[in-house]
Amino acid sequence: MRSVVHGLPVGGRRPPAVLLALLGTLLLIAGAAPAQAASGYRYWSFWRGADGGAWTYQQQGPAIAVPPDGAVDGWRFAVSPDGGQDAAKPRTQARFDAICANTPAQDGRKRVAVVLDFGTTEDAGASAAQPPEQRTTCASVAPRASSAEVLAAVAPPLRYDTNGLLCAIAGYPKAGCAEQLGAAAAPPGSTAKAAPRSGGDSSGPDIGLVAGGALVAVLAGGAVWQARRRRNP
Repeated sequence: MRSVVHGLPVGGRRPPAVLLALLGTLLLIAGAAPAQAASGYRYWSFWRGADGGAWTYQQQGPAIAVPPDGAVDGWRFAVSPDGGQDAAKPRTQARFDAICANTPAQDGRKRVAVVLDFGTTEDAGASAAQPPEQRTTCASVAPRASSAEVLAAVAPPLRYDTNGLLCAIAGYPKAGCAEQLGAAAAPPGSTAKAAPRSGGDSSGPDIGLVAGGALVAVLAGGAVWQARRRRNP
């Protein structure tokens, strides 16, 4: 009776060398695959003031959102996940009455309170300048003005990338646009897009496809070897 040691038959035929070589190649490919986990993105998140000074994540972009008279727009620059409710919120409360107390109402105009939170030193990254202090302001704009127009009225200069993504408010930060952070991510200052997914060089082979092909080859080789072994005991 044959015995088995680590999956190989003792006293019988061993798998052909090509099969073992393919298996070794598969293991090398799997071990060489780089980690792609990202810990977040550095970008400006957009918020709308809610009852009691709270914040809700703005589902529309600033070029589409049209705040009503008495609204509060909030912006926070920080390292956050890729959008949604888990993004970092402004640390100042959304209080329209307090922010716009010294801006009188005018006929044919609307008032929108704006909160700008430039984040912390940790959010800025090692290569960025010290972030400015938080600030609040009250915009008096046309009734149909969008949040992007409100922001342009009170916090120039704004900087956008070629895809229309807001990269800088009041000139901050001076460079970069929604950089991805993570084990394999580029250092701060890269130009990864934020809606955000940082793009790598797509001209090389896909690791998943290569590994999958190697696995198919190993399985096919194993099947052929087993069939031959049965015919030639």
